[in-house]
Amino acid sequence: MSFCCGASMIGTRGTMKHFRTFIHNVPILFCPVCHRVEIHHLVEQEYELLAEYAHGDGASEVDFRDYVDQDRDELLANCVNHEDEDPMEIVLNQIDMALDLLAFAKQLGDREWEEQLKRRLTALNNRRNKLAQRRTSGRRT
Repeated sequence: MSFCCGASMIGTRGTMKHFRTFIHNVPILFCPVCHRVEIHHLVEQEYELLAEYAHGDGASEVDFRDYVDQDRDELLANCVNHEDEDPMEIVLNQIDMALDLLAFAKQLGDREWEEQLKRRLTALNNRRNKLAQRRTSGRRT
């Protein structure tokens, strides 16, 4: 399981830019709290090699899947959530995990961790509210 700022990261595919080369369909992990993106650890070396070769060849765009064969199930096995899930369910799941961690941090008496978790919960709550607002405004139109 991959974590960023305490939230579990979401497994997906995305486009990464390496100098002037865009590499599509790269397995990535995305943090729903701070929006940090990182290359999935199982394909980091392949990504770096492909990026260097593509850049060296002057390619403006390449598709990761054309060069690297990777089992989707293997890549997403350590992810708690995936991009094809409902965004509201993802956020609610993240809130539940953060609340569980907050209770544990309180038991330990770790004030610094408690404050980090409270900030994370604030960010997740804001995200939940935005998603709820989009759903209600989407129904009116």
